[in-house]
Amino acid sequence: MVVNDKLNLTMLCDFYELTMGAGYFANGYADRMTYFDLFFRRCPDGGGFAIAAGLEQIVQYIQDLHFDPEDIEYLRKRNCFSEEFLQYLADFKFTGDIWAVPEGTPIFPREPIITVRAPAIQAQLVETYLLLCVNHQSLIATKANRVVRAAEGRTVLEFGSRRAQGADAAILGARAAYIGGCNGTACTISDQLFGVHAGGTMAHAWVQMFDSEYEAFVAYAKMFPNNAVLLVDTYNTLKSGVPNAIRAFNEVLKPMGIQKCGIRLDSGDLAYLTREARKMLDDAGWTQCQISVSNSLDEYIIRDILRQGAQIDMFGVGERLITAKSEPVFGGVYKLAAIEEPDGTIVPKIKISENVEKITNPHFKKLYRFYAKDTGKAIADYLTVHDEIVDDTKDLTIFDPEATWKTKNVYNFTAKELQVPIFQGGELVYKLPTLEEIRSYCLSQVDTLWDEVKRFDNPQTYYVDLSQKLWDIKYGLLKSNGK
Repeated sequence: MVVNDKLNLTMLCDFYELTMGAGYFANGYADRMTYFDLFFRRCPDGGGFAIAAGLEQIVQYIQDLHFDPEDIEYLRKRNCFSEEFLQYLADFKFTGDIWAVPEGTPIFPREPIITVRAPAIQAQLVETYLLLCVNHQSLIATKANRVVRAAEGRTVLEFGSRRAQGADAAILGARAAYIGGCNGTACTISDQLFGVHAGGTMAHAWVQMFDSEYEAFVAYAKMFPNNAVLLVDTYNTLKSGVPNAIRAFNEVLKPMGIQKCGIRLDSGDLAYLTREARKMLDDAGWTQCQISVSNSLDEYIIRDILRQGAQIDMFGVGERLITAKSEPVFGGVYKLAAIEEPDGTIVPKIKISENVEKITNPHFKKLYRFYAKDTGKAIADYLTVHDEIVDDTKDLTIFDPEATWKTKNVYNFTAKELQVPIFQGGELVYKLPTLEEIRSYCLSQVDTLWDEVKRFDNPQTYYVDLSQKLWDIKYGLLKSNGK
């Protein structure tokens, strides 16, 4: 685990999960089978979709769910739990089922990312950590994907460790950013733990340490001739930085026959400075020298400076990525969708609110994605009751999620069930993919979305519809005030 090994993450829960668990236990609901959905209500930054991430850490957490003796003693000292309940916790083990959308999948509001079927106490206890993992990593993966798409094929590195909100946010944030499409990170431990390639060159302190900028560049090029990327904005980018970098390249790299090198800018008018720097480098014969930039970048700044003719090969994106500064909360929630009677009957449950956005979709459900056979593009997502099967050999009519009087005819499509089994009876049944596999899958799945859905501003709303059977159940519960 990334966090301190002395911490038992089973205790990383909201206290009400324990008090509710004690209440379930006292009222005979400890073994009542329940169904919970984890979903989100709105895409960050007004975007058209999000990226699912964090499942691997959830798997590790579920596999290690237990209460240590010191945890039981702490709870005993709170003087609000019975000894019978404490003994239940001492023997605690997750025995339920979990289905989830694989990491890297584009996801949309109000559809289940994770579904938990488990005895009530178990299902309630895991709420906080599941939300923590999905909310954080999905947020960063989504932001990273926006930044990467703005860069239009140029290299993007995650540079934000020092601005992250804590060690886990930096380490797992780098992992999530890689899933979203970043090429690497500045965070060394994320490379060590996950294989997210870590790289870097120098800070301004290196240049300031020497008597002259030129000496600093020469010393660095001699030390790292195969990765000589020089920071040229410590004093004056165009008057001294770029000229001194060219001198150092000529003195150190040229005799070695090395043409691959780079410069980095961390301040100033990046569009103007990179255009001028590119011309200076090309005129000096360093046409393969790459130009990297950093300095509080995000998808909008990247998009704008590229439109202004900036000559940039690589972006280092820090605080606005690792903190998702423009909208730092993903907003995932975890809601009861159904309970199961002892005879196996599944009883749908719904949360009703005057805020329409907060009304939940009841029942144990399946989530399908429809892909057009001729283009391979995603057409719509479709929620059904668990026992329904979509026949993709027949045409289907679905409703616009924002205006139920508008319909869309779906034809010549392939239906794919998005959630896959992760745990069955408390046992892991899912083979975790490698991080490279997750990243590749993510980029391929984003490519299945129409450009209109991928717009940064005012994206086209993607269809997420309910089957007629599920809608009838939901409408019936609404009419009966949820009962």
